[in-house]
Amino acid sequence: MNVATRVLPALLALGLPLGAATAEPPLGEDRPRQAEAGASAFERLVAEAGMVFRVPDGFQPVAPGADPLFSYERALINGDGSLEIRYAVRPLARIIVDYQDPHSATPDPNHMFPLMFQSVVGLLSNGRHTPSREYPREEARDRFNADWAAAAVFDVSTELDTHHQQALVVAMHKSKLADAYVIYLFDDYQQVKPQINAGLSSLRFVAQ
Repeated sequence: MNVATRVLPALLALGLPLGAATAEPPLGEDRPRQAEAGASAFERLVAEAGMVFRVPDGFQPVAPGADPLFSYERALINGDGSLEIRYAVRPLARIIVDYQDPHSATPDPNHMFPLMFQSVVGLLSNGRHTPSREYPREEARDRFNADWAAAAVFDVSTELDTHHQQALVVAMHKSKLADAYVIYLFDDYQQVKPQINAGLSSLRFVAQ
């Protein structure tokens, strides 16, 4: 699996996807609910990123789709299909910065996470208004053992490979280790809110 990222300033401004992964079978009505496709590769990424992962209660794995907007390595769905969770892990050691401005230094991947987050959100929402907030530092540590974390909720772009209309994106960063993104897809937030809250810490950094 190729999870190296090439980040160009112009591409970030356009909100192009962070990361590239080998495509799995496309999402469709026959998408296998018990699929474990890519699970071992995802587990290796999680370990490399200094993270731990657990499947939230009431969820089953499904095969990741070949999403044209944002590649991800793991996906889960709840029993009635009202909530899907997608996970993307980006170890900083695999991020390749191709920076073409001769007048300034190449950005450090450790300092790019707020811009990355806004880029991802802008892409998935097709640039619509996206209320977002950064977690207070203590809450980011308590929930994810992260140095920084943020969340945004919005109506998803019609280009996103999903049957759902809304998304909550949670991003987290650990200095010198990794960025990670968890995307919750749904139609009725109030309906799935308890399951989102219960699974919010399903992916987190290992305490150090």
